[in-house]
This record gives sequence, C-alpha cells and structure tokens, in this order.
Amino acid sequence: MEQEIFKKVQETLCAALGVEEGDIRPEASLSRDLGAESIDFIDIIFRLEKSFDIKIPSGELFPATLFNDERFVQQGRVTPAGLEELHRRVPYMDVDGFSKDPQISKMGDFFTVQMVVSYLGNRLAKHNKI
Repeated sequence: MEQEIFKKVQETLCAALGVEEGDIRPEASLSRDLGAESIDFIDIIFRLEKSFDIKIPSGELFPATLFNDERFVQQGRVTPAGLEELHRRVPYMDVDGFSKDPQISKMGDFFTVQMVVSYLGNRLAKHNKI
C-alpha cells in the first residue's frame, strides 16, 4: 500500500512543483531538493486532499502555525519545548535530525517525500481508506 501512496504523492508533487518524477525520491526534501516555497505547501495540501479524497486539518501535515508561539521559537531557533511539541504533532517528521540544529529557517529541509507518504498512510488507515 505504501508504494501506491508514494506513486500518488509523486504524481501530486510533479503537478504542484513542476519537477520530474525521478526527482521525487522518499528522502527528497520538498524545499531543498524540490524547490517548494511556503505558498507551494498550501497547493500540495489541496492537491493531496483531492487525490486521496481526505481532509487534511490546517497545520497537521506542515505545522507552520506552531511556531507563532514564543514558547516554541526564540531568536529563530526552536526551543526544547518546541521540539517536544513538534515531535508530538508531527511524529512522521525526523525531529531528532532537525533537533541537531533547530533553526526555524531549516525546518523545511525536514519536510520530505517520505514524511508525506507516512502521514498519508497513517491518516488513510485511521479513516479506513486503505
């Protein structure tokens, strides 16, 4: 089933970002490797919702609003409390890797294709869509 999800994610990202299918590997960063910018994340979510016939709650896949809270971000860095919150809210993200240098500007590098696939697998299983 994960391969089917990956294929749909791959098609979605090709359409949303105008990249080649071969560029979309599980470890590829949406920002660093595929060139996604903040506005693209909104489009990606919209396309994923349509492709998988699900609703993705705001901030659940890409937790941008989490970092408007000064308990979680200070001086451009995610605090230990922010890392805990990120781990709780986004368990499919490599929070441990991000925590080595938790600059908010580098967070997009940890939004990977595999993260999206894992999120969708979990979400679809919860809603009995797989």
